[in-house]
Amino acid sequence: MTHDFSQEITGDRESQNQQGNTWREYFSFNTDHKVIGIQYMVMAFIFFLIGGLLAMLIRAELLTPESNLVDRPLYNGLFTMHGTIMIFLWIIPFNAGLSNYLVPLMIGARDMAFPLLNAISFWMLPPAGLLLLSSFFLPNGTAQAGWWSYPPVSLQVPGDQFINGEFIWIVSLVLIGISSIMGAVNFVTTIFWMRAPGMTFFRMPVFVWSVFSAQLLQLINLPALTAALVLLLLDLSVGTQFFKPDGNGDPIIYQHLFWFYSHPAVYIMALPAFGIFAEVLPAFSRNPLFGYRSVAIATLGIAAISIFVWAHHMFTSATPGWMRMTFMATSMLVAIPTGIKAFAWTATIWRSKLHLETPMLFAMGGAAMFIFGGVTGVMLAATPFDIHVNNTYFVVGHFHYIVFNTITMAIFAAIYYWFPKITGRMYAEGWGKLHFWLTFIPANITFFSMHPLGLQGMLRRVSSYDPQYQGWNVIASLASFLLGASTLPFIANIVGSWLYGPRAVDNPWHATGLEWTTSSPPPRDNFEEIPTVTRPPYDYGNPKYSVMVNSDNRE
Repeated sequence: MTHDFSQEITGDRESQNQQGNTWREYFSFNTDHKVIGIQYMVMAFIFFLIGGLLAMLIRAELLTPESNLVDRPLYNGLFTMHGTIMIFLWIIPFNAGLSNYLVPLMIGARDMAFPLLNAISFWMLPPAGLLLLSSFFLPNGTAQAGWWSYPPVSLQVPGDQFINGEFIWIVSLVLIGISSIMGAVNFVTTIFWMRAPGMTFFRMPVFVWSVFSAQLLQLINLPALTAALVLLLLDLSVGTQFFKPDGNGDPIIYQHLFWFYSHPAVYIMALPAFGIFAEVLPAFSRNPLFGYRSVAIATLGIAAISIFVWAHHMFTSATPGWMRMTFMATSMLVAIPTGIKAFAWTATIWRSKLHLETPMLFAMGGAAMFIFGGVTGVMLAATPFDIHVNNTYFVVGHFHYIVFNTITMAIFAAIYYWFPKITGRMYAEGWGKLHFWLTFIPANITFFSMHPLGLQGMLRRVSSYDPQYQGWNVIASLASFLLGASTLPFIANIVGSWLYGPRAVDNPWHATGLEWTTSSPPPRDNFEEIPTVTRPPYDYGNPKYSVMVNSDNRE
């Protein structure tokens, strides 16, 4: 039973049958979920470029054992801002934008449940991001306590300025957090109440299940981080004693509040990526998704279990033995539903005639690298091993196998896959494949090299190190520069194709989702009339969808 929120949506409908939008609409306050989705994605990609430039500066510093490129306070600011931007202004907002664009189309709705709230949620982000970047121009520079901002380090601000880098960092993240909470309310309401007739929960695409699960985590866990940041701001600016150890405060409580959100945040970022794999792999193998119901239930299972794993980040934070054992068990338990997903992806493409278009390459590459990142994740869930490699580059390598080699690869797969639907144009396939190989190979070299560094004992977050670690650091840095350069053919391909690419047909991949049944790009209200869903998702056994067209995908 669904509720028709579309009757409550207000706004100008005069252009509802027009295809596309003028460029001015993307720079204005607009309540169309498709415009908002593109606004999110373009803004997030700009911050991705900024965060990538900061990463290249970090890797340039680490080419040599000596700290000789930037001073140490600036280096601390670089890795703090890099981590903050990539998580809070790249992956999470991009996923929100992609979900904004696709979810109403995938479930047969005309818009999000609360279009005005949707627009407000987006327009909180650009000021928050610009505020964060403005801290580079402060006398004492940006925040320097890392993207986790543990006290008491985060409370030890040089100088006596009331407005400092840490102050701006906290305010920016509070604004981003409020935006995400409002967005989560919108997504959960939309998916729960606005599905088209016949769109039962077990007819929803796995991508919608993934967004639903991730946004439930935002609603449950994000308020804890937002509250912790408000208390940290009070400690920093008005002298309260919540987390100050010299004032009867408890900095460990901050760690619990921070990781209560920030470990599930990994799944908030990863679940949409898993959903992308579930859409792309069946489309280019022409097989139904193996074990669809199990994958859907596993998606909710990942979200549920991830709420109870946060303290494995705190095995070295005076954590009692019983807590270590409990969270080691829960951290390993989450591997079961994620393993179900990995098995389903493998079984879906098993013995298929694969069509290796660019979206498929990125999806297969991201899924394969997730297996490696998942194995090292289980290793880190084991208390003895985690203590051994705590605060080393092994953790950095593992984390980047998840956030870049899995999630960012999935994002690129999604961009190429839904590019014809969003723009009505086809991208250049050759440039897309060049982008894949220039990403896949350097990414593996860069982040694999960090694992032996960590096993040998190199600490993370340092700008100078023992010369014995230089060999692997040179390999990682040089590969990272190539990885940064790989973005150039992507930008040229996407911008050029959007402006001048050949017109795409409505369903160039012969995919089965509802979003492919409307025009490219979709009209203002998505569908001429709300569709009635009568078949299961991933119905690639149906003769109507049995042919994969390789060349006839453009006008």
